[in-house]
Amino acid sequence: MAAMTPVWRILRRLPWLVSHRLQHFPRLQALGPAPVVHISTPSIHRRGFRSSHVTSGQVLQFKLSDIGEGIMEVTVKEWYVKEGDRVSQFDSICEVQSDKASVTITSRYDGVVRKLYYDVDAIAYVGSPLVDIETDKALEGAPEEDVVETPAISHKQSLQEIKDQKTQATPAVRRLAMENNIKLSEVVGTGKDGRILKEDIISFLAKQTGAILPYEVLEIPTPVISTADTPPKEKTPFMAPPEIPRPILSGKDRTEPLNGFQKAMVKTMTTALKIPHFGYCDEVDLTQLVRLRSELKDLAVSRGVRLSYMPFFIKAASLGLLQFPVLNASVDEGCQNITFKASHNIGLAMDTPQGLLVPNVKSVNALSVFDIAVELNRLQALGSAGQLGTADLTGGTFTLSNIGSIGGTYAKPVILPPEVAIGALGKIQVLPRFNSRDELVKAYIMNVSWSADHRVIDGATMSRFSNLWQSYLENPAAMVLDLK
Repeated sequence: MAAMTPVWRILRRLPWLVSHRLQHFPRLQALGPAPVVHISTPSIHRRGFRSSHVTSGQVLQFKLSDIGEGIMEVTVKEWYVKEGDRVSQFDSICEVQSDKASVTITSRYDGVVRKLYYDVDAIAYVGSPLVDIETDKALEGAPEEDVVETPAISHKQSLQEIKDQKTQATPAVRRLAMENNIKLSEVVGTGKDGRILKEDIISFLAKQTGAILPYEVLEIPTPVISTADTPPKEKTPFMAPPEIPRPILSGKDRTEPLNGFQKAMVKTMTTALKIPHFGYCDEVDLTQLVRLRSELKDLAVSRGVRLSYMPFFIKAASLGLLQFPVLNASVDEGCQNITFKASHNIGLAMDTPQGLLVPNVKSVNALSVFDIAVELNRLQALGSAGQLGTADLTGGTFTLSNIGSIGGTYAKPVILPPEVAIGALGKIQVLPRFNSRDELVKAYIMNVSWSADHRVIDGATMSRFSNLWQSYLENPAAMVLDLK
C-alpha cells in the first residue's frame, strides 16, 4: 500500500499547479498572470488554525413580543438582571405591566446580558428591543487556552439574589417603596426569611429627614405666665389674644406619570362618560339570608372555603338575567348593534394594591353558590397579591360593586363599556322594620343602586329585574326552584 503524500507537500506545489492549468485555458490566461499564493510553513500553518477559533459571541436583540389583547405598550416595573449577568433560557428578565395585567418576561437565550434598553417605569413598545444578549454559540469548540471564562458560581449567585429580591416583599410593600423612591436592596427585612414588611419601609423612611411626613410642624414654646404677686390695678387694660402659631409646611409638589391600570381607568371612564346612565335604588331585607348563611358558614369552612354574602348576590343576579337577557348584553361603539351574551360572566369590583380592578366569575349560570364562593376566594387571593391575569380581568358581561364592604349605603355606579348595567351594594345595617303583622322587628337591611344604559334599557326593565333579584335574596328558598 503506497504511502499517502503529506498535506503540506501538496499545498507547497499549489502555485505550480495553478500555473500549469492556466496553460491549457487560453481565455483564463488572457486575464493576466497567475496569482501568487503564499503558503506558510507547517508550524505556522497549524498556529493559524488554532487562532481562527477565537471569536466573540453573537449579540442578539431580545425584543418585546406581542402579549395579546391588542396591547402595544407596557411599563417596565422591575429588572431582575443587570448588564454583565449570565442568564439561561426561561430565566426571568423583567416584569412589565400593561393596562390589563402584570407579565414576567423570560429569556429565550443562554448568554450574557450586554445592554438594558429601558429604565424602571419607562414605556416599552411591542416589537422594540428589551435587552442585548451575547450568546455562547460562537464559543463552542474553542480551545481552552483561547477562551476566558467567567466563574459560573458568581453568575448563579447574583441571579439567585435577584430572584430572591422579588419574593421578599409583597406588591403593596414594593409599591410603597417605589412611591418613596426607595431601593428594596437598601432596606433590611425583619419578616420571615428576610421578607421586607411595611414597617421596615416606614422605619427606613423615619431615618430620612422629612421623608415620613408630608409637612413638619415647627414647635414654638408656649409663653410662661408668671404667678408672682402683682400690685392691684383698678382697670385691666384690654389685651389681644396671643397669636396662634401657624404650622410651617415643608415639602414640594410631586408629579408622577399614570401607571398602566390608571391609564386603563382613564380610557374606560372617558368612554363611559358618553353613556346616558339611568339610576334606580331600592333596599333589600336580608334577614332570612343572614340566617341561612350563618347555618352554612361552618360547613363551607370545613371544605376550606370562606362563604360570604357575595356568592348569593351573584347567583341571584344570574337567575334574574335569565329572565331579562337584555341586561347581560353589550353594544358596539356606535350603538348600532346589541349582542346578547349566552354566558353570565359577572364581574366584582375589587380594591387591590394596584388600584380598582374588576375580575369576573365565568359562566355563573352553570355554577352553584358553593362553586361561586370557591372562585371568589381564588380571585380575592390573586387580587391581594397583585397577580390577577388577563383572563380573569376580561370578558365580563355584568358587574356588581360591593361598596358596602368599605362603607356607605347608596352610590352612583358607572357602567363599564361595553356592558349595559351595573349594581352597587351598600353595607348591611340592622334597622327597625314592621313585619306583616305590624310588629316592630329587627331587620338586616341593605341598599342597592343600579345604573343602566338608557339607550337600550328602559326604567321598567331595570325595576322588574331589581324586584326579581330582591325576591331571591329576601326568600332564599325560592332560589332552589330555579337552580339548574
